[in-house]
Amino acid sequence: MVTAERSVGKGDLIYIDYDLFLADSDKLFDTTMAESAKNAGFFDEKHNYEPMPVLLGTGKLLEVLEAVIEGVDVGKETEVKIASADAAGARDPKLVELRPLKEFHRQEIDPCPGLEVRLGNRRGTVLSAGAGRVKVDFNNPLAGKDIVYKFIVREIVDDKVEKAKAVVKMSLGTSDGFEFTISDDKLAVMLPELTKFDQNWQIARFKIVSDLRKVAEVDTIEFIEVWSLGEKKEVKKEESETEGKAPGKDDFDKEESLIEPQ
Repeated sequence: MVTAERSVGKGDLIYIDYDLFLADSDKLFDTTMAESAKNAGFFDEKHNYEPMPVLLGTGKLLEVLEAVIEGVDVGKETEVKIASADAAGARDPKLVELRPLKEFHRQEIDPCPGLEVRLGNRRGTVLSAGAGRVKVDFNNPLAGKDIVYKFIVREIVDDKVEKAKAVVKMSLGTSDGFEFTISDDKLAVMLPELTKFDQNWQIARFKIVSDLRKVAEVDTIEFIEVWSLGEKKEVKKEESETEGKAPGKDDFDKEESLIEPQ
C-alpha cells in the first residue's frame, strides 16, 4: 500500500525499501528487494524480501539517512551518499584477531577466507586460516567505506494497530500471531506461542514496550499469555509499569542492521 500525496514527518512509522551500494565500486551490498538481489547475484530464497518497518526518531537509522528521509514524498526514489565517518566509522586494526583453529572446529565450522562467523556475541569475517590459527576481522563490513542508499518510502502507517504490528516486526522480524487491543489508556497484546520459547523475546520486549507506548499513545502495555491443556486454560497477564521503572541499558537488545548507527 502506498500512502498518496504525503511527505514523511518527524516521528512517523514508515515502510521503506532500499538498495545499499559501496560508493567506490557501485557494488550492491544489501537490499530489501528480491529483484535487486537477483540482479546482483546474491538472492537467497530463504530470505523474506519486503519493505522494512522503521519508527523514525528511535535510533534505528543513521542520523544522516534519517535526516534525508524526513520530508521526502512517499513513493519517490531518493539517493543519498554517506561518508564512512557518518556510517560505520573508520576501520580499527585492533579488531583483526588471530583465533585458534580448534575454536572453530568445536562449532563444526571449517573457516575459509570470506566466511562470516559468530564467536560468542561477536560477528566477524574470516581473512585467512592456516597453521592452527584463523585471522578474523571483527570490524563492521562497511567500516572505512563510503556508502550510497537508494530508497523509496512505500507507506506511512497511521492506524495504531498496524503501527503496533510494525513495532513488533521491527524487533522480532515478524508480528504473526500477535493480537492487539487498544483502549483509551492501555494497549493489550495477546502473545503467540513463539514468545514462550524465544529467548530473545525476554530482552526484546523492553524495547518493544517503549516503542509501543509511542505509537499507541498510551502509558500502559499489557502482555497476555495463554497456556492451555485440554479444556483448561491459564491466562497470565503481565502489565508494564505506567511511567514507572525504565529498563536498564543492558535490557535493550540492539538489532543488528547495516543501517544502524555504530
